[in-house]
Amino acid sequence: MLEGKKIVLGITGSIAAYKACLIIRLLIKKGAEVQVVITPAGKEFITPITLSALTSKPVISEFFAQRDGTWHSHVALGQWADAMLIAPATASTIGKMANGVADNMLITTYLSMKAPVFVAPAMDLDMYAHPTTQENLQRLKRFGNHIIEPGTGFLASHLEGKGRMQEPEVIVAELERFFSEENDEKGGADAAENSAENVKNAPFHREKSPLPQGTTVLITAGPTYEKIDPVRFIGNYSSGKMGIALAKECASRGATVKLVCGPVQIDLDALPQGIEVTKVESAKQMYDAATTLFPQVNAAILCAAVADFTPATTADEKIKREGDDLVIRLKPTQDIAAALGKMKRSDQRMVGFALETNNEQAHAADKLRRKNLDFIVLNSLRDKGAGFRTDTNKITIIRSDGTQTPFPLKMKTEVAADIVDQLAEIL
Repeated sequence: MLEGKKIVLGITGSIAAYKACLIIRLLIKKGAEVQVVITPAGKEFITPITLSALTSKPVISEFFAQRDGTWHSHVALGQWADAMLIAPATASTIGKMANGVADNMLITTYLSMKAPVFVAPAMDLDMYAHPTTQENLQRLKRFGNHIIEPGTGFLASHLEGKGRMQEPEVIVAELERFFSEENDEKGGADAAENSAENVKNAPFHREKSPLPQGTTVLITAGPTYEKIDPVRFIGNYSSGKMGIALAKECASRGATVKLVCGPVQIDLDALPQGIEVTKVESAKQMYDAATTLFPQVNAAILCAAVADFTPATTADEKIKREGDDLVIRLKPTQDIAAALGKMKRSDQRMVGFALETNNEQAHAADKLRRKNLDFIVLNSLRDKGAGFRTDTNKITIIRSDGTQTPFPLKMKTEVAADIVDQLAEIL
């Protein structure tokens, strides 16, 4: 996924700067082109000669190369790159990024960057835990930056705790994961009608509405499988992409996410930090998990495609084909949204989904009222590129006061941002 990618690597004044050499080697081995931008303090820890030898490019540090009017254009770097990675990122640099203090080449490059930005913090445990650092990191997340959480381990201060920059292999894997998902989304968009116009991504540094500090969100995602016998089930076409996009979006804005997910073809173990996953299969298991977790959260987004019916009995052995007919008696499943709507406290908020095929607005408004939701996200299978097994969606948000906001066809990652903006508003 990194073949041919242009990466700006920002290096700051941290003892972890030596790991930048390993990051460069890994990126170049995978076919990327790397341009280093280093702060003056960074040069105290690792020399530009070493970095230049590894990248085969001159290292950029100062605004002016020499006294003849030659200068380095941070704007050109921002347009050249496919991604910017700042590793290590000190508390000082993170603070400057969060507040637009453009006093060195690295920060001006960051402020000019058109591509996604990844930040790998590196500092002592008390500096990392300080409320100022945490607030700055949350601000960077709200701006749309990707924070690669530091690890816990032995630090330069000889103390142990959280603040150690992630290992180079983990950092590069995070870049690969991002470009892999971006590739998948673009492929899905190309297949959707009018994708060239409607699914165009918004600018990466789009200002996003913050979620209140300390917010915890319950999200249900994916399908449920209702067993008929040990090898067969009743299910649906949900891929879980919308729910997982919502989980990532909430986590990127600083929330703790409790994700209850049915069977999906997505690696749930590779989700970003801040997302606690409960894997379930049946509607009953999802009901039990959701009702257990709901009292602990500030909000719930019920995105899962939960089966309305389940077999009244489940065979212990595979049902053999005998005769021409097989009759399966179904019984209703427990209604998760209705149950949570009854449990809902005055300080909690609930968001539901309605996938309809006809009379869409009326059915969604009725569900909004019956389930005690604060707003409902309506999508219709009659809209091209919406619904199951797509990377895109086209939604209308209907609020409890009756107001409706339609959105054009977008990538599900962008749809998630629109939904979380609405949630932030009501929180």
